[in-house]
Amino acid sequence: MTPSNITINSDLGEAIGLHSFGNDEGLLAIVDTVNVACGFHAGDPGTMQRTVRAARAAGVTIGAHPGLPDVAGFGRRAMALTPAEARDLVRYQVGALVGFLDAQDVPLDHIKPHGALFGMAAADEALMLAICEVAVQYSVPIFGLAGTAHETACASAGVEFVPELYVDLDYRDDGMIIVEREPRARPLEAVRRRVEDAVGRGHVVSLSGSTVPVHPRSICVHSDLPTAVDVAREVRRVLSQRPSADGVHANAGSARS
Repeated sequence: MTPSNITINSDLGEAIGLHSFGNDEGLLAIVDTVNVACGFHAGDPGTMQRTVRAARAAGVTIGAHPGLPDVAGFGRRAMALTPAEARDLVRYQVGALVGFLDAQDVPLDHIKPHGALFGMAAADEALMLAICEVAVQYSVPIFGLAGTAHETACASAGVEFVPELYVDLDYRDDGMIIVEREPRARPLEAVRRRVEDAVGRGHVVSLSGSTVPVHPRSICVHSDLPTAVDVAREVRRVLSQRPSADGVHANAGSARS
């Protein structure tokens, strides 16, 4: 895996009615692919329509970002779910987004669970296998955390798995990320170091100082981070400056801006 194969992704369309969160417009000029909220934690029908249209115009690929049915908690509060319930709520949300994608003649690129659902599925292979059923239905990969049930369930179900790196969240020693209820700005120096460690050295440093192995194919920048656009630009800058296997600078000439 060379840096030229690594994409940047961001969660977009996380708005409800007149209330908008995130830096969608600025990020669309930088990222390669987006994860669109599908209505349960955020993303009303009008927002999904506008987000799909904007992403199509920007030339980025579009994935589904299904979450728990918890608007008040922004999908970041865990719930007790059976595997069947997890499968059905993901299928419901992905189907809603696919309706908007079809109207714009855009394919579904991937599925990436949101917030607490992401963490729950990372720790519970039965839940993750249920979510994989939806990925099989649409023949798309799943974005997630390497070394967790995200990866093992995808392997069992024959679903392509895209391991992510997070530059704006802390890691635990077991490789799980710490999802915060409210986003916290990160120094760009810390962002640069995280990407360089992951891409150049194959690891990140956990909150306690331990080394956690990572081999990302995509790097996530959360859109509701106050400095999200600056963070995404820094990630792009670091990726573009790293040499690929043939000695050419990765992403040279194809970096978005």
